[in-house]
Amino acid sequence: MKKLKLLKQLTTITIILISLISFGHDALAQVKIVTSTTDFATIAKDIGGDKVEVVSLSKGYQDPHFVDAKPIFITKLNQAGLMIYNGLELEVGWLPILITGARNSDIQASNPTRHYNVSTSIKDKLEVHTGQVDRSMGDIHPGGNPHYMLDPRNGIPVARGIAARLIKIDPENAAFYEENFNNFVSELKLKISEWKTGLEPFQDTKVVTYHKLWVYFTKWAGFTEVGTIEPKPGIPPTPSHVANIIKTIENEDVKVIIAANYYPQKTPSIIAEKTGVPFLSLPAMVEGRDGINSYIELFDALVGEITSALKSKEGN
Repeated sequence: MKKLKLLKQLTTITIILISLISFGHDALAQVKIVTSTTDFATIAKDIGGDKVEVVSLSKGYQDPHFVDAKPIFITKLNQAGLMIYNGLELEVGWLPILITGARNSDIQASNPTRHYNVSTSIKDKLEVHTGQVDRSMGDIHPGGNPHYMLDPRNGIPVARGIAARLIKIDPENAAFYEENFNNFVSELKLKISEWKTGLEPFQDTKVVTYHKLWVYFTKWAGFTEVGTIEPKPGIPPTPSHVANIIKTIENEDVKVIIAANYYPQKTPSIIAEKTGVPFLSLPAMVEGRDGINSYIELFDALVGEITSALKSKEGN
């Protein structure tokens, strides 16, 4: 009788322990998020906190058009509970084959909760092409310029989209995600106001860029982009085009030359030397340079370096 009673007690204790272990695993379970770029990764971390595990497939110092499709990426995508990517054909050369190879039905395009094409959240897309597009036009994105994260205002709908999906995937932590979203937006709006104040004295500043990458930033900042060092997107500059750009810089009183730090630096450096106009090699994404680990830190760096260069140019 005592043995039977002891056996029942041990069985009860075992069941309780199993339940506690299972509960512990559930409580510690994180939503696994895979993003195509570091910008999305850092915002996902801000919203998800310790409830998520986030990995970016590209580095902030890489051109996101061209990323090596490594086998480890397939493993990451196979385990993902949420895939976040830019869209507008930015990753068309490498991401689709990885998603197919991952064999993860959760993150297929048919599941918009776990397959998040961020471009669907961006209202004011720039350089949308309605006519026929062909390769002779260079690296054109028919649906619009994909570098929309360089307008900090677009961080808000992106964060909202990530929060909405996390709430659907993990409703038990909805209040946590909502609070983090509100905190992120409040801080970003304050910083946007601060950045615009810093940029105010430089409205209508004329700039030249290397690639059609800065159109969102220059429009938001109030600058005028009068030319690009690439004659067409993705096409290396020819000597004749460089000569024309030098004339444009001199005739239009261009104040600064800007290039993302993952593009070739030699030609813009030569142009800067010949014209006396400052050349800035800038990070275009989070982690594009040491010390830039958040979306806000990215724009602190961009606005700070550009305004410093323009102040220095005025002082000469």
